[in-house]
Amino acid sequence: MKKILFLTFLFLSFSGYSQNIRFSGIVADANAVGLEMANVMAVNQSTKAMDSYAITDDKGRFQLSLKANTAYKIKVSYIGYQAKEVDVQTQAENMVQTLVLEQGVDLDQVEIVQEMPVSIKGDTIVYNADSFKTGTERKLEDVLKKLPGVEVNADGQIEVEGKKVQKLMVEGKDFFDGDTKLGVKNIPADAIDKVQVLRNYNEIGALKGLENNEENVAMNIKLKDGKKNFWFGDMSAGIGVGHEDSRYIVNPKLFYYNPKYSINLISNFNNIGELPLTIQDYFKFTGGFRGMMQKGGSSFNVSSNDLGIAMLRNNRAKEIETKFGATNFSYNVTKKWSLSGFAILSSSETDLETRSRSTILETGVRQKNEEIAHQKSNLGLFKFSSSYKPNTKLQFDYDVLMKQSKQDENNNLLREFIVNDVTSAEDIYTKKKQNPTSINQNASLYYTANDKNVFAFEMQHLYQDEDPFYNANLMTQPFALSGYVENQNRNNLNQSRFVKTNKLDAKLDYYYMLTPKSNINVTLGNTNSHQNFNSSIFQILDNGDRNNLVAPENNNKVTYDFNDVFVGLHYKFLSGKFTFTPGFSAHYYNMDNAQLGTNYKQNFSKILPDFYALYQIKKSETLTYTFALNNNFTDINNLVMGNVLSGYSSLYNGNRFLENSTTQLHSLRYFKYSMYNLENIFANISYSKVTDAVKSRIVFDNVNQTLTPYNSNLADETISANGAYGRSFLRFYKASAGIGLNWSKFNNIQNGNVTTQESFMQNYTLRASTNYRALPNLEVGYNFVVNDYAGSKFYTDKPFAKLDYYFLDSFSFVAEYEFYHYYNSSKTVENEYDFLNASLIYQKKNSKFEYKIGATNLLNTRTLNDDSFNQFRTTTSQYRVQPRYIILTLKYNL
Repeated sequence: MKKILFLTFLFLSFSGYSQNIRFSGIVADANAVGLEMANVMAVNQSTKAMDSYAITDDKGRFQLSLKANTAYKIKVSYIGYQAKEVDVQTQAENMVQTLVLEQGVDLDQVEIVQEMPVSIKGDTIVYNADSFKTGTERKLEDVLKKLPGVEVNADGQIEVEGKKVQKLMVEGKDFFDGDTKLGVKNIPADAIDKVQVLRNYNEIGALKGLENNEENVAMNIKLKDGKKNFWFGDMSAGIGVGHEDSRYIVNPKLFYYNPKYSINLISNFNNIGELPLTIQDYFKFTGGFRGMMQKGGSSFNVSSNDLGIAMLRNNRAKEIETKFGATNFSYNVTKKWSLSGFAILSSSETDLETRSRSTILETGVRQKNEEIAHQKSNLGLFKFSSSYKPNTKLQFDYDVLMKQSKQDENNNLLREFIVNDVTSAEDIYTKKKQNPTSINQNASLYYTANDKNVFAFEMQHLYQDEDPFYNANLMTQPFALSGYVENQNRNNLNQSRFVKTNKLDAKLDYYYMLTPKSNINVTLGNTNSHQNFNSSIFQILDNGDRNNLVAPENNNKVTYDFNDVFVGLHYKFLSGKFTFTPGFSAHYYNMDNAQLGTNYKQNFSKILPDFYALYQIKKSETLTYTFALNNNFTDINNLVMGNVLSGYSSLYNGNRFLENSTTQLHSLRYFKYSMYNLENIFANISYSKVTDAVKSRIVFDNVNQTLTPYNSNLADETISANGAYGRSFLRFYKASAGIGLNWSKFNNIQNGNVTTQESFMQNYTLRASTNYRALPNLEVGYNFVVNDYAGSKFYTDKPFAKLDYYFLDSFSFVAEYEFYHYYNSSKTVENEYDFLNASLIYQKKNSKFEYKIGATNLLNTRTLNDDSFNQFRTTTSQYRVQPRYIILTLKYNL
């Protein structure tokens, strides 16, 4: 099947190529100087349709793919010059022509009846969505995947030119700020007029040009005129066909936009595996908060006590039922004051069934697990924002983001492990509960005193309250704990834990413009954190009595204070095509942790340099180098000296004497985007070396382990490289190739011995697609993954294909196929499985009703494979997925 799909694609490609000739040339001014970024389009005189378009490169060159023996009108436009039309009759041979434009603007000279599919205005790339639609698109995601230089990954994250889009807006208003998934999965394709990619984006106008924003990308969706000042969206409902169990989906989506306010309403109720928001999405949802302390050189990251509740990455589980509702609003109180925010509520129940095999490195102990888990998750996200701009010199912003969740997991496990060819087995039952809350507030004030002096004050406060509870019920006693009652039929261990964090970041930046091409930035900053950690372990005896393990080592009552005061100095200057920003920050640190009746304090100072260099080779071609020396500090979770149950076979003891680690980071990035031949290239290589890294000293007792953190005197190193080449050609074709490599070396202490482990991960992807208007469209690709963990290699071959076809002005057919071949180097693990999803949609032109029959997992695949690696063990897993579903859906479009 893979070969048939690929040959079909090649046939379509070459047949299209054989019917076209190349019309190329130069767009120049009266002095024969090439004009960069001029628009050139070819309009077919017979059909009046635009058959090809181009944007000139830095030398004014263009090339168009035109049909042979056809009459065209070539239209050329450039800002500040009079537009021009040229009649061209193509023959069977390629053609070359120079087009000269005269200065001045005469809007009446040329009647523009078509829009350029792609245009560039400064740092903004504008895509005309209708130029890329074929009729099968239903959501923003479907449109974005057809745009040159734009990709959407499986998690709904948009990437442009290899950079992640950090903010998604509709009509200039934030759309669920902090994540792009809800936008790409829900905004209707038929409402989209333009897609604007905003490069070098800085939402604070006063700081634009003062900071290095080359890595910042935002996206703004412009709506069609008929969608403004009116409610639009759709309401759909579907039921399962031919299933033993009842299956359903209800998915209404409503949107309203006008210049003064906007409202978005999204909901989804289903038991067919659709996940508008996963637990993983919830934890990474930032609410759009800026990383305000990134320039400081220090990192104090507050970790999460999430008990390791399995984070479902997609809809691949045995059973999922979801209830989801979200609303997003914006309101312009006045021209100077705007309000916005969102609320997201999600509830889900998930059944997981997994089989896994793991090998403990160094000891060689093997373990097999069969487990069944049932999860319940209730998630809440709430954000409110206010932005006040009384004039061009002053701006005041306030944001508050609240996260509230309730999660429960019950797990039944059959464990079998082999030590020295002796097999042992037992059944284990675990329970996990947590109700974490976090509130993040941000206040910012920006003031431009004059052309030379700019001030920026930012303050951010985090309050986090966590209360994870863990219960493990085993046949065998896993650990020797003081006060533990032995010789019980079951070993019922429990731990309650309470962790509170108050963290305040504040900094004041002063920018002074020395010249139009240089400025000095002085930063005064402070990070202050106060944390409390309380935990206790107890045992439930066979008779139901509670045995509190009161020994000090089984209980923790710890407070930890961290304070970092720093001053930073950076000098940014432009020299020709180069931008340089050398700088440093000087820090004074103060730490104090109190536990076991004593205090341990640390005080020291350090200077941390950093450097940034940008070589602007051309307008859309850059080479960037960054260097940074960072101090990394652990939070309270690694400092508690008493026992912490981190799993039924894992016990953790902290180390109050831990010191910070230091990371040396080098990164080199190349980027090129050519509208001349619609070529997109990016490559990045980075090297990091961590000294005094916080590592875990581990002692194994068969499969049970005890970990203690320490500062390693051996450095850990990581080299990562990734790159991609993409190109759109002959207007109807798009192809790309990508590569990702990651090599890491880790040092640890296991059972008293220093061990060094290396991992090397490789990911290669090839992809090609068509974008016809009247023919079936095909996308084919191949993904090859190699994971080399400490000498154990796992491979995944994944060819994939997608077919979509809009026909008879009413029908849309879409089919997606993925094939997986998963195996290890010795072929002791080998599995093949595939997935096929398909849908047929009927909607009469201009009708508001749409009828759809869709099938997921048509081949009824029941299990998937995965592998993972940490510094102590390798694991291969196989887990159950949902069976075949056929759903009949009725949708009403507003």
